[in-house]
Amino acid sequence: MGSDTGKAIERIVIVGGGTAGWMAAAALSRISGKEGAGKGGRKSPVAIELVESEAIGTVGVGEATIPPFVDFNTLLDIDEREMLSAVQGTFKLGIQFVNWGNLGDSYIHPFGNYGYEVDGVSFHHLWHRNRMRGDKRPIQVFNLETMAAHFGKFARTEDYKRDDMPPMNYAYHIDAGAYARFLRAYAEKRGVTRREGRVAEVRRDGESGDVAALVLEDGSTIAGDLFVDCSGFRGLLIEQALETGYEEWTHWLPCDRAVALPCKRDDGSPPPPFTRATAHRAGWQWQVPLQHRNGNGHVYASAHMEDAEAHDILVANMAGKPTADPNFLRFVTGRRRKFWNHNVVALGLAAGFMEPLESTSIHLINTGINKLVALLSLDGITETQRSAFNRLTNKEYERIRDFLILHYHATARDDSEFWNYCRTMSVPDSLTEKMELFRANGQIFREDDELFTETSWAAVMMGQGIAMGGHNVMAHGIADQGVAKEVDGIEQSIRFLVEHMPGHGEYLQRYCPAPPA
Repeated sequence: MGSDTGKAIERIVIVGGGTAGWMAAAALSRISGKEGAGKGGRKSPVAIELVESEAIGTVGVGEATIPPFVDFNTLLDIDEREMLSAVQGTFKLGIQFVNWGNLGDSYIHPFGNYGYEVDGVSFHHLWHRNRMRGDKRPIQVFNLETMAAHFGKFARTEDYKRDDMPPMNYAYHIDAGAYARFLRAYAEKRGVTRREGRVAEVRRDGESGDVAALVLEDGSTIAGDLFVDCSGFRGLLIEQALETGYEEWTHWLPCDRAVALPCKRDDGSPPPPFTRATAHRAGWQWQVPLQHRNGNGHVYASAHMEDAEAHDILVANMAGKPTADPNFLRFVTGRRRKFWNHNVVALGLAAGFMEPLESTSIHLINTGINKLVALLSLDGITETQRSAFNRLTNKEYERIRDFLILHYHATARDDSEFWNYCRTMSVPDSLTEKMELFRANGQIFREDDELFTETSWAAVMMGQGIAMGGHNVMAHGIADQGVAKEVDGIEQSIRFLVEHMPGHGEYLQRYCPAPPA
């Protein structure tokens, strides 16, 4: 359990670098002891140290983000242009899913909403009502991000003085290794100390069971009051030292392997402003476009596909020749039974793993940091803090888990044993309810401040063949003429805006060009 302690937190030790470690270090540097770390130059007694070894590689394949990541960088007062240039980043408006509902199918899960509410009724209900009355326009034409992505366009709302331009919801594609280096410079400038070395021993307090210190291979000792485990899949502190336990979700998310391989875009085309996820025989392939290359990977189930075949499928479907050796990864989908155990908080892959299908890996690092900072008291750690952190994080993982399962389960594919299993498997009751309510009348209830919006759920369900059987009865109470005018206005505004936006590649060159090679 870990008992309450009145011991003040004066030393925070982060174990592991990579994206998770340096995101944590950058955020926590705001309470470090170096002058200038906080507003007004206020000093704090907290020392923050990160220990990592260059001999231990990081996974570093999660290069696609979602919109809350923009807020993380804003919170740290990071200049967007400077960051994107340094990490050779691009903008992302959503994810294109190919071959998921059936072979040949394609749809985009956008970041922005379909239309907007009218008299308290969500737009997809109004769209369905109009469709039943003969309006043949697909719902995609009423979403700015979908249409801009389709035509390869991009512009930030802030760049325009027009009051009628709806907000452009976006995220980034980033080089994860370059981003970690960028944050390292940020954090060290603000007082975080980096220690090179490998952890050889974890010492625990004999009375409380808390982690007391780390012993490195060179014999040096690093003591701490709070430890943040960013050591990746192995969970050096949270699992190897504390034996927290792991809850597997492989019966719902059966992919357990991935091979990652970067490549150049041989055709010289500009990077598209979206991630692409293409389903294959026993898994799926990602394509993440950066300014200088594409990040590629094939996520697959080892029970249905050998490593060599997965590699060959990936290479055969990339936009150019590989620029590195393949990186094979093994993982088990699921989560730790506790994310905060004793005085150890796990972030990133140390906390759990849900495959990168909806680009949630970096997001879960972000929200874990947010909850830690919100709950943290420098006067000591309490069981109430741990309990709240674990309960809220568990709910977050389960909501995201259900959304990922939906992609596999809502399919008509029957061309392989893998897809036959996914289509017919039992799924959590929470997901079954969501699908049945949508089939009945298009209703989507978001619970516990979950990440994915009504548009997110509707986009995937409709994109993969779950049709609305009806719509909200309140839609019938809205005057036909008023609705028609609203709907036409939304489409016309989006069409005008997309037509006048620059191409994504052109915008990148103007706004945040990558430094010369």
